[in-house]
Amino acid sequence: MTDAPRPLEDLRWPEGFLWGASTAAHQVEGNNVNSDWWQREHGHLPGAPVAEPSGDAADSFHRYPEDMALLAGAGLNSYRFSIEWARIEPEPGFVSRASIDHYRRMVDTARELGLEPMVTLHHFTNPAWFAREGGWFTDASVDRFARFVEAALPVIDGVDLVCTINEPNMVSVLADPEAGFPSIGLPPGVPAVTERLIRAHKAAVEVVRGAGSRAGWSVATQAYQPEPGAEAIAADYGRSREDVFLDAAAGDDWVGVQAYTRTRIGADGPLPIREDAERTLTGWEYYPPAVGDGIRNSWARNRLPVYVTENGIATADDERRIDYTRGALETVAAAIDDGVDVRGYLHWSALDNYEWGSFAPTFGLIGWDRTTFARRPKPSLAWLGQVGRADVPR
Repeated sequence: MTDAPRPLEDLRWPEGFLWGASTAAHQVEGNNVNSDWWQREHGHLPGAPVAEPSGDAADSFHRYPEDMALLAGAGLNSYRFSIEWARIEPEPGFVSRASIDHYRRMVDTARELGLEPMVTLHHFTNPAWFAREGGWFTDASVDRFARFVEAALPVIDGVDLVCTINEPNMVSVLADPEAGFPSIGLPPGVPAVTERLIRAHKAAVEVVRGAGSRAGWSVATQAYQPEPGAEAIAADYGRSREDVFLDAAAGDDWVGVQAYTRTRIGADGPLPIREDAERTLTGWEYYPPAVGDGIRNSWARNRLPVYVTENGIATADDERRIDYTRGALETVAAAIDDGVDVRGYLHWSALDNYEWGSFAPTFGLIGWDRTTFARRPKPSLAWLGQVGRADVPR
């Protein structure tokens, strides 16, 4: 294993490496009124309280050409975005041709701008009717999802990389409507939901491959780090929260790794964040090497090509965002130096967005005005584009 990461300025990346940024439909589009999350935000479905509803979000449903152009203009070559099941199938069995055409235009626009599209089929949200039927708690959920993927085939026609389900380990946790996003550790999720998600993923992989695309899913890796003597406890803790999903990727075409922070494990499980540790706006520990841990755990378990499909930091200080990303990329490069097949890095996120209850945690390379929606590219966007062009400031 590489002893220490080489400075970013000294690195050269594999040919064809993807440099990009990611978003999720519900978090940036706005007015996703037929989704379970919209209904939860407005008290029509059970759910944990939110500080504010998503509303118009960043209005990227209408402004995506401008958003994509900013990424391409900075020098990035890839954009990962999700399509919204609740827009495509707002009622059971009804497929909105207008929504299919909308998402197909997004694919075409990305290509016209020189961005390789990576399309995510499911990013946390479901149609409200699906939730009212019982969601992922019902056996029918697997067939319901496969039917949606079939309906979405015109969107992904000719798309190389398709992500079936974003962070299934978080989907399993959030299947409990009272669950929120944890700041330390990760609840184990619902075993029956985990099993259905794996079956739904495998059904979707078959459909996606039949259309000529390469399929995978993205896993929220947690960088579980045992204190001395807690190695077995950490291994057991990570088994149902991370490893089962990485293992389920076996046989896929690639796997997405998503990482933000670490979880230290002691004799009784997750340890609190140290009082002197820097924290981000989500309350997570500032820990750039987390993505390297996630990459290595994935590679050890399935030997699949890795794309970093999310990695970033919630901060109002863009210099800290650049510093965090620099540290993260050095650990990505160290994994590549050690023989791991890493093929891309997509930052979370392209835009400041709706972070599942609040707009306060700002992850974006691009800010925007809440009244006018005017886009405000941050220095971190230009910096990441320079890294992608191997032109890092010295």
